[in-house]
Amino acid sequence: MRLYMFRHAESPPAESGQRDFDRPLTKRGIERTKYAARLLKVLEIELAYLYSSPLLRARLTAELLGDVLNIPVEIREELGLDFDIQGLTRILNEVKDGEDLMCVGHQPTFSHVVRQICGADAEIKRGGLARLDLYSINPPRGQLVWLIQPSVYELFE
Repeated sequence: MRLYMFRHAESPPAESGQRDFDRPLTKRGIERTKYAARLLKVLEIELAYLYSSPLLRARLTAELLGDVLNIPVEIREELGLDFDIQGLTRILNEVKDGEDLMCVGHQPTFSHVVRQICGADAEIKRGGLARLDLYSINPPRGQLVWLIQPSVYELFE
């Protein structure tokens, strides 16, 4: 099983009185996400599931990816700001063997979970994408295959 972990795209700081939950994406974040989606198409990545945190910036990122990859987005509370290995295990237990999935969420929890899965100390930047190949789902264990930082997407402008 391949697990893709996409950190939400660039978002502006919260404005006065705005809830963190409601922060949108910046124009640059939207454009880079579109480039990322094109790259995923070039790489012929086919997902069975596309899950997102309920926070607006993650949902918008996931929707942009889903539009290009032609897959619906499912909101998962587990991918919120308190995402952890137990939440990932709950998600993985619902995925059929051999099916690939993408989770869209946040830092620092994504990097913590990557470290728990494979021991790699990998920081996922805003709009970055990690691929992990899992050999166990309970507990999740696997290998970090690659990590794409968002500056790479500029090659597809």
